[in-house]
Amino acid sequence: MAAGGLVWVGAENGALKEVNLRRKQATNHVCGGGGLNRSGGVCALGWADPAEREILVACRDRFVHRFSTESGKFCGGRRCPGGEGPFCGVAALRGSIVTCVESGVVTVWREDGTEDVTIQAGPRLSRMRQHPQRPQRLGTGGRDNALKLWDLQRPQEPLFSAKNVRNDWLDLRVPVWDRDLAFLPHGDKVVTCTAHRQRRPVLEATFGEGALSTLALGPTDTSVIVGSARGEIGVIDLRKGRLLRSLKGVAGGVRGLLCPPPDPPLVVSCGLDRFLRVHDLRGGALRSKVYLKSPLTCLLLSSRHPWQDEEEPPPPEEPEEGGGDALWDALETVPTSPKRGTKRKALGP
Repeated sequence: MAAGGLVWVGAENGALKEVNLRRKQATNHVCGGGGLNRSGGVCALGWADPAEREILVACRDRFVHRFSTESGKFCGGRRCPGGEGPFCGVAALRGSIVTCVESGVVTVWREDGTEDVTIQAGPRLSRMRQHPQRPQRLGTGGRDNALKLWDLQRPQEPLFSAKNVRNDWLDLRVPVWDRDLAFLPHGDKVVTCTAHRQRRPVLEATFGEGALSTLALGPTDTSVIVGSARGEIGVIDLRKGRLLRSLKGVAGGVRGLLCPPPDPPLVVSCGLDRFLRVHDLRGGALRSKVYLKSPLTCLLLSSRHPWQDEEEPPPPEEPEEGGGDALWDALETVPTSPKRGTKRKALGP
């Protein structure tokens, strides 16, 4: 059984990689039309429209490019200045582009000529995520920067700001670093992964020895997949806060995790070891692996291509044992003559 599907992967060298997992083929698309350059490395990916006709590619040089999935070419883009540091999130909102940079500046870039909207979400951000059912809502989090939920229709104040855990036994502030977050599809619950500890959560679970770097919602609402800077990937049960299983085979820090449609239950991962991997969530087996030559930063999955299992061709049938005896029996026997120069020795009495 082979996993299939189409995956878009961002790389540190400025390439957008189109990977067909069924064929294990990768095609490089260079951002901006120039050569590969780490200064233009891909930081974040997002769909520009629900039909998945265009991809937003946010790069370190502060350009957001548009890539057409139908023509296979870049079809425009714009520079998004303001703030400092690389992008930590990109999204689309009714034809506009929403970006977030590490210094905490969240901007809605209007395409209709109206005034842009800017939010100050606090310094040292690590991630911005958009609510899948309510695109006007965002979540932000970072290093010593509490999880905040925002409504772009009322950007003056956050809808919610998380609080830190209590001080330690020396009455010192506990450092917290929210590395990634995700909105649960139903209700107002948010899942975060941190490099240190959670911020007064409803449910808390620990995994591995390394700092958690990214997460993805599982095929159902009851699980979440987390990855760490040490190459650890684990499946966490959200009902009981326990580890269901660990996924093996990763040799570098995990940068991206995503789950395709729930049938079959799979998770796609990428990271610093330059491999794109697909694991089976039912037993943890590695289903597919593609080497992509450069450190990888982010993922985007296409729902327009099937992810169902592809049946492998059956092995060729082997003839049954003894099935060829009738053929050999029908062949004519060729007599052999004795070798020249040989003498028969008579046996004595």
